[in-house]
Amino acid sequence: MSISPSPPLAPPAPGPTGRAAGPATGPALDDAELAVAADALALGQWARVRTLLAETGTDWDRRGHRLTVLAGCPGSAAWAGDWQLAEPDSGDAATLLAVATVRRALRGETSSGAAAAACAAAARLLPDDPTPWLGALILARRTGTEDARAHAFSQIRARHPDHHHAHHLMAACLAEQQPHAADDPRHPAHAFAARAAARAPADSPLALLPVVAHAERYRVRAAAGLEPPDPADSGHWKTRHAHRLRQAAFDWWLEWEGEDHPRGEVDLNFLAHATFHEGRMAEAATLFARIGRHRTRAPWSYAGRDPDRAFRTARATALRRARGFGRTGP
Repeated sequence: MSISPSPPLAPPAPGPTGRAAGPATGPALDDAELAVAADALALGQWARVRTLLAETGTDWDRRGHRLTVLAGCPGSAAWAGDWQLAEPDSGDAATLLAVATVRRALRGETSSGAAAAACAAAARLLPDDPTPWLGALILARRTGTEDARAHAFSQIRARHPDHHHAHHLMAACLAEQQPHAADDPRHPAHAFAARAAARAPADSPLALLPVVAHAERYRVRAAAGLEPPDPADSGHWKTRHAHRLRQAAFDWWLEWEGEDHPRGEVDLNFLAHATFHEGRMAEAATLFARIGRHRTRAPWSYAGRDPDRAFRTARATALRRARGFGRTGP
């Protein structure tokens, strides 16, 4: 993909810019229909979820996002079980039950074997759907082997080669390999992200995956005591490699940011995090204005930080410094 240099950006005007700032939204992010369906499911109203998933169709990234959010609702496994009793042949009910069972397994409320079996049952009902395999990958991310993760990921890619959530999960898994290794571009996480970005279509948000992998390596290295707990004290984002991948991702965003993607806010938060910690305040301010209140937990929570405080502090600092830059000039 050809990347042209980014044009200079005017810092946001004083005061609220873009979306209104405020408390972070829930896991539905900017999907209003999903938020309504999640509220309904928490009350046992699974018919609204059935309609939402039917309307989602084969938009696999959106379907995966919606099902993982719905699976996190209180009582989701029980309500999905009721739905499956009413409609035993419903692949949507089976997939919601599978991902909800994965969530329960990760909380220690059921066995990983039961969760894996639920994912396999959903996959048999919907053989073309990558979402049951996404559930299997989420499970393997925490409880499985490297081979189990690789198998689930390959099954997802066979059905949707550019699956956004699956690539993020694999970048996180690979970042945990060789935790004490130097932050080398040849590390498996960086190599994986670079390959995925290179082979994806020009408009694919996987162009931002190298930035995600870089943040995941910071998370791992900070946990190992190799990076300071405050990323502002780290040189992790100020290397030549970090600058190149961050700049390429930012240039991609300038060209394609209008494209609708269900997990676009996740990418924007990773990009704002990297841009801020590189010290590119005008660019960071533009990203924060675009994010508005759609703050995601990752990567602001990395190294044990409070994500709300980290996000708000970075946002306020970027906006203040960008306005100062606009008054004084270069």
